[in-house]
Amino acid sequence: MFGIPGKQAVTLTPAAIAQVRKLMERDGRAGLRIGLKKGGCAGMEYTMDFVDEADGNDEVVEQDGARVMIAPMAQMFLFGTEIDYQTSLLESGFHFNNPNVTDACGCGESIKFKDVEELQAERGAD
Repeated sequence: MFGIPGKQAVTLTPAAIAQVRKLMERDGRAGLRIGLKKGGCAGMEYTMDFVDEADGNDEVVEQDGARVMIAPMAQMFLFGTEIDYQTSLLESGFHFNNPNVTDACGCGESIKFKDVEELQAERGAD
């Protein structure tokens, strides 16, 4: 275990607790397992799966009935992370406020519209 004795590796916001508990109860699962894998523009990606039981080397974090298991290779990278669940008009999902992240990629998260004059010029050319 990589951490400070007596301190949880991750914390969950009330919204994340509610969502994890809801999914645990709905699907009869033991909890949410979080890990890391190579990939994405910045080099690493979070993995999340609801599982029936913790792996023997997982760090298990329980908060108000929500259970999160952290895979061994992810423990040192996730220490101090706050997990939130956010819902907007376009998407909903878990978000990681991780103090260990030094760079992040915005693929698919950011869009930019052309300005009105450019759109009008394109439509006039059709």
